[in-house]
Amino acid sequence: MTDSKNINNPVGQGGGQRKRLSRAERQNNGPHRNLDRQGAADKKAELVRKMREKTRIAEEAGQAGDDTAQS
Repeated sequence: MTDSKNINNPVGQGGGQRKRLSRAERQNNGPHRNLDRQGAADKKAELVRKMREKTRIAEEAGQAGDDTAQS
């Protein structure tokens, strides 16, 4: 019997008993990585939102302080 070196065509695994792996999945960059990346993007979006909110509050406080100083 010959030995297959192709992960997607293993000898003795006929009939679709083994899921074909994409190149990304063979390199451990499968669907689980996409979920990790989505989670990281969500965290980044939340951080950016908080930072913008803080700067907006600081700007409003600064403008209020400028208005009272000029009056």
